[in-house]
Amino acid sequence: MIRVVLTDIEGTTSSISFVHDVLFPYASEHLPAFVRAHKDRPDVFRQLDMVAESAGQARQDIESLIDTLLAWIREDRKETPLKALQGMVWAEGYASGELKGHIYQDAAEHLRLWHDRGLRLFVYSSGSVQAQKLIFGHTIAGDFTPFFSGYFDTGVGGKKEPDSYRNILAELGVQASSVLFLSDVEAELEAAEAAGLRTAWLIRDGELPEETGRFVARDFSEVETLLRKQ
Repeated sequence: MIRVVLTDIEGTTSSISFVHDVLFPYASEHLPAFVRAHKDRPDVFRQLDMVAESAGQARQDIESLIDTLLAWIREDRKETPLKALQGMVWAEGYASGELKGHIYQDAAEHLRLWHDRGLRLFVYSSGSVQAQKLIFGHTIAGDFTPFFSGYFDTGVGGKKEPDSYRNILAELGVQASSVLFLSDVEAELEAAEAAGLRTAWLIRDGELPEETGRFVARDFSEVETLLRKQ
């Protein structure tokens, strides 16, 4: 019996284009000024330390650190300090009303439905927990954070590593077979399956594969059919 739904964001609950065409450009435009203005703020200071260590750069060379962060954005690197700093920049954008998080209508409807039915909902994304809360807290359909019981990012491990899902299971204290993981990335599903989770592959556009050995869905309404069959 599935009692927990663990969902990815990009390409699953929200469009890939929102992340790449809205959030990333916004961060690229606003991050340099943000870092310069807040470089001595303790939470920013800690992240810049991590950037300098990872890139092998001088900590006091703020402009070089900014250049590294911008390069990481262009490369779509999953660096923890980048995700944290992006989250801080986006927080200002959401607070000002410049940013609104995208969510598919079918995802919005079924997240509410599943929560009201008693399923526990969690997010697992490569974006920081802060960024996840911002997207769901300021969506075009309203605030969805009350529907989620928790959030996971790469602090538990990479999304293509089975141990990451084992770490999530240990934190949740549930059986693997009671968790359904939703993602649009096959390698992530394979890692989750290796940890014993059940999965649903969201393919919103393009041709559906003929033989996958796993449940495939176009949207959350089709995932609902899987939940109703149990």
